[in-house]
Amino acid sequence: MRKRILATGAVLVAAGLVFTGCSGDSGGGGDTGTKVLTVGMPNGPQQENHNPLATGSASLSLGYAFAVYESLMQVNEIDPTEAPTPWLAESVEWNPEYTQAIITPREGVKWSDGEDFTADDIAFSIQLRKDNPELNIDFPDQYGDISVEDGKVVVNFTTGQFVNEVKLYKLLIVPEHIWASENPVDFAGGDMIGTGPFTLKTFTPQAVTLVPNENYWGEKPKVAQLRYDAFNDNAGLTTALTTGEAQWGWTFIPDYEETFIAKNPEHYHQVAGGGFGVDVLYLNNETKPFDDPAFRQALNMAIDYADITETAGYGVWPEITSVTGLPQPSGDAFISDAYQGQEREVDIDGAKQVLTDAGYTWDGEALVDPDGEKVSFKLTNPSGWTDYLDALAIISEGAAELGAEATVDAIVQDTWFNDTIPFGNFQASLHWTDGGSTPWNMYSNIMDGASYVPLGETANWNFGRYQNDEVTQALATYKAATTDEERQAALDLVQQRYVEDVPGIVIWSRPAVAQYSTVNYTGFPTAEDPYANPQPTGPQAALILSKLVPTE
Repeated sequence: MRKRILATGAVLVAAGLVFTGCSGDSGGGGDTGTKVLTVGMPNGPQQENHNPLATGSASLSLGYAFAVYESLMQVNEIDPTEAPTPWLAESVEWNPEYTQAIITPREGVKWSDGEDFTADDIAFSIQLRKDNPELNIDFPDQYGDISVEDGKVVVNFTTGQFVNEVKLYKLLIVPEHIWASENPVDFAGGDMIGTGPFTLKTFTPQAVTLVPNENYWGEKPKVAQLRYDAFNDNAGLTTALTTGEAQWGWTFIPDYEETFIAKNPEHYHQVAGGGFGVDVLYLNNETKPFDDPAFRQALNMAIDYADITETAGYGVWPEITSVTGLPQPSGDAFISDAYQGQEREVDIDGAKQVLTDAGYTWDGEALVDPDGEKVSFKLTNPSGWTDYLDALAIISEGAAELGAEATVDAIVQDTWFNDTIPFGNFQASLHWTDGGSTPWNMYSNIMDGASYVPLGETANWNFGRYQNDEVTQALATYKAATTDEERQAALDLVQQRYVEDVPGIVIWSRPAVAQYSTVNYTGFPTAEDPYANPQPTGPQAALILSKLVPTE
């Protein structure tokens, strides 16, 4: 099992940790660049919504929220065992059961409008999430009392948060003096008053411009202007990256070495990190044909995962071979004894036998379910997401081998983000999972009954609406357990149900991948110095921006 780097008992993330967010002179003067740094994202034109807490907002979709608002700690998702770096919090102290966190805020921080940042802002930001389930993706129904005592924030939880401590560290903090009079769900973010290194200057559906925050508490940014451009799809962003129109982003680039890096080998780079993130084919467990575990199992046996990785992923997304769906080598220590050495392989004959045993028949080549209906379904993802759509095409080929008709439906991204996925308006769709420092996030995102809501209501995870009380309890036990033995026993049950019930299908590993150019600025994470998730769309953006300097 994963070895904890902190001792059992009271766990302290101390202010004494080296603050790596600042570099160079503490005054932050000098060597400020004059060039624009353009971040590109392939999510299409955006509606003006700067809310950093609302899923689907422009600020989160393009990522500029993370240059304006900041998190409590900086977490290196590339190495989950690395101690977090103090940021807006100087320290976070947990009790042994991980049911209480005491947060000490950093002193001397100001909001971009000049108001002081205090413990009340942290408590308010967390209370917002507790009071508004739509904003509470990370800790649904798990917050207890939240208070400020002696200048520190005391956050109580109803269950142990061993697996979720980094989620607390990554929460973005908003100012109470602005947000207290607003409906936080519908609030479009106003002028974006944050503590981060940049402030909002202009917005259009295609481009957002930010400028340095003169009140920033840390190293003053050396990037003269930050711009976020919205491109319609992967191809549009790829073109922008290869021509230098965009200098930082993340998208899937087939044959990236030839397509991207070869255009300027000195300055163009792609970097990737490890972890537990995966892409999952979410299956709607409450509608045909995926309400039948036998069909889910048969489809799993018919998919050529090696072909998906090689053809659709061009080797960028590593193949997952374990029947448990765990990415390797990150997941090696967590695989149940029952599944050690068991690998996924295409088995059409075996899949047809599973279907036969479950009462399926064939009308010529067409698969017929026990109700006498021919089996068909749609595989849905946004248009322009070429790696996903190519993967869906290969999945449809596997379904055809069984006699099922599967069609690929490419839809508008906004529809997918805001309607298709959250409300369960799909039969099968590819989506990512959280990474985390253990496999808990991956399995919870796919299978956790604690995240279940009926079709038509907004789901934050468990998009396939899988329900199994044993699994829900095992995932809760894993969170609350205090020994590795307890956790593995719970994980054994979860893995058994994943393998036998196939609530969703892990397709491939999803390491954090980003592309960047050093023509204007250097200091990005590299393979030699993977100090952070290299993508611009996360709290780590504030850390990365603090390290960027003009290229000599």
